[in-house]
Amino acid sequence: MKITTFVLAACLLSVSSSAEVVRVETAPAQDIPEYGYQQITGKAYFVVDPKDPRNAVVADIDKAPRNAEGKIEFTADLLAVWPKVGDGNNVALVDVVNRGNTTAFRLNRTAGQNLVGDGFLLKQGFTIICIGWEFDVAGRNGAIRIQVPIATDNANGGAPITGVVKAAFTPDRRDVNYTMTDAAAYPPVDVNDPAATLTVRDGLSGKAQTIARSEWKISGNVITMQAGFEPGRNYEVSYKAANPPVSGLGLIAVRDITAYAKHEAQKHVKYAIGFGVSQSGRFLRTFLYSGMNTDEKGRQVFDGVMAHIAGAARLDVNRRWATPTGLGTYAATAFPFADMAQKDPFSGTTDGLLDNPRARMNQPKIFYTNTGVEYWGGGRSAALIHTTADGAKDVVLPPNERVYFFAGNQHGPSAFPPPEGQGQQKANPTDYWWNMRALVVAMQKWVTDGTMPPASRYPKWSDGTLVKVPALTFPNIPGVQSPKTLTAGVRMSAELAPGSAGAGAPLPFLVPQVDGDGNERAGIRLPEVSVPLATYTGWNFRNSRIGGTDQLVALLGSYVPFAQTKGERDARHDPRRSVEDRYPSRGAYMEMINKAAAALVKDGYLLAEDVAPVTKRAADHWEYARETKN
Repeated sequence: MKITTFVLAACLLSVSSSAEVVRVETAPAQDIPEYGYQQITGKAYFVVDPKDPRNAVVADIDKAPRNAEGKIEFTADLLAVWPKVGDGNNVALVDVVNRGNTTAFRLNRTAGQNLVGDGFLLKQGFTIICIGWEFDVAGRNGAIRIQVPIATDNANGGAPITGVVKAAFTPDRRDVNYTMTDAAAYPPVDVNDPAATLTVRDGLSGKAQTIARSEWKISGNVITMQAGFEPGRNYEVSYKAANPPVSGLGLIAVRDITAYAKHEAQKHVKYAIGFGVSQSGRFLRTFLYSGMNTDEKGRQVFDGVMAHIAGAARLDVNRRWATPTGLGTYAATAFPFADMAQKDPFSGTTDGLLDNPRARMNQPKIFYTNTGVEYWGGGRSAALIHTTADGAKDVVLPPNERVYFFAGNQHGPSAFPPPEGQGQQKANPTDYWWNMRALVVAMQKWVTDGTMPPASRYPKWSDGTLVKVPALTFPNIPGVQSPKTLTAGVRMSAELAPGSAGAGAPLPFLVPQVDGDGNERAGIRLPEVSVPLATYTGWNFRNSRIGGTDQLVALLGSYVPFAQTKGERDARHDPRRSVEDRYPSRGAYMEMINKAAAALVKDGYLLAEDVAPVTKRAADHWEYARETKN
């Protein structure tokens, strides 16, 4: 690599003596000639003051090694794409990567190493900056990671710090070995430690049983049990580890690279939008709650934030023994849930995600976007971002916040045609990324010229579209297991709230109400959902091949097709109307699809240029539904 200053399109950033980003080493830039863009990859070098009050929120920052000036040094991988000539739209879209992978480029209708796709973000004029922040991402080609120092016991001459690490897992197959991912960064101090434990239980509320220490062993992040792990059962391992990295420096990496791009650039970026998906959406909620949207100089970092499919959850990134890349299933949501301060009925604490002393300054404009998965599964409890802390009633959203619910979607769209997999039903292929394209344009206009974005759309108590699970009116579809048996999980411990803020307390379980087909009534409904050929859910139970059939497949939704004819429907005893009962012809179906798409464009939830691919997908769906034997 050649050493440069941080240059995006001939010096987006330049070194200054007061900078927290002191230099960047980059490979030669690669041209993207069809859009007049360039791409660079490299490594950013950071130096931060542990005594600065803005940095004190980082766990163990006082225990990190310091250089001769008393500062802490660390590095992070970088990928950036920018206009080669001019400033584009003057907006940096800061992609908070997910497990070392980019997320914002999905807006280009692409995945993997090809970032350009149909060039949507480049046509819009965005500068895209991707920075590493997860210390526990496995090293691999193309991974965007951070390298942070190890915390040591400074009171005892820099002695190693040890502590207990826990990791939960649910195997999908019977095997004598299981490779942990959540705690992979923490090898055991002693593989033969008799104090290490392994427990097993059935479901979330089952009683944990301890497995005799002689029956299992651990080496690195691989656990071996000669009797074999049973698929669908819930295991938890606990053991002693050493040398915890200062994980919360990942918050500072995102803060400082963004502030530097905005305020120290020779090639000027006037605005920045933070973009995070799932785990990195949870990062952004943690980032805001921690007060990181104000940098060391008191300047605003993000002008806009798009926290996608994060629910009301935050991330385990800022504590000793943190697991930033961990899924956090049923242990991801801590008080406070909503942006405005509320009194917690369990702990008595009053707090808000943005309404707290750290975060009140420099608040960004915010989009929270979610699917049914974040209401139903994994303890994400999305309803709590727009209800009181006890889930009893709606709250008024602050003026700088919009909430959008993508009805009939799962966490990440599956392939089409919908595939079989680990669920009892086929996976849900509804594709909300078309809506996300419209929303990222709306956010850009909101932060740059104050154009108001589309109105929030989400389920509410006030109109009966948000309900407790027992009140759900999901139809009794043969072969489809009822979701009314599910529970929401419990609160995780709050990282900064006084005490534990009710850690371990049951979370309210509020979900979107459905219509007679089982499709969600509220929210943004793509034409395939408002003019349906199937029932689309945000939940899918584990199938018998992987065990635990009373539990959900993490992050998966369901696709349950309608019967094609009335006779087929009657033979199945399916309560939902058949396709022929709904649509007299393909032409009638497509006419309804086109009207639904036009309504979304009018209301700002779909771009006019994206109507054609959305309606083509609906047409393909019609052919698939008519040709497939259910």
